[in-house]
Amino acid sequence: MTRPAGPSLGITFLYYRDLDRAVAFYETVLGFTLAIDQGWSKIYRVTGAAHVGLVDETRGMHRASDPKPVQICIRVPDVDAWHAWVAAHGVGGLTPVKDSPSLKIRAFVFDDPEGYQIEVQSTLDRAAGVGRGMKEEGL
Repeated sequence: MTRPAGPSLGITFLYYRDLDRAVAFYETVLGFTLAIDQGWSKIYRVTGAAHVGLVDETRGMHRASDPKPVQICIRVPDVDAWHAWVAAHGVGGLTPVKDSPSLKIRAFVFDDPEGYQIEVQSTLDRAAGVGRGMKEEGL
């Protein structure tokens, strides 16, 4: 038996008490594009085949809960420009931009409207691929 073809998309689903607020945040602050609108579930393209799904907790398979043991990480060409952009939107939990020489990244984190942490990073080593997140080094 051989493995079937796929996958064609990767979707991480996050559950929200206030779906409209989450949708506004992911569209306005992060600029993600709606790829699939299922009504109470909105799936946004992050990059390539990577997607994030925002789900109304009253309809989804899970309920929103605290704490949020999930982090969304996006790699960008200019982390400092992104920090200025995010700061202008007054998001919660915004950290200063820090370099992590061991991870070869420059990064910061902030929280979405319901507390999911988002990390934005650029590589310090242009030859480096996608590395570990800042959490692993305690940044």
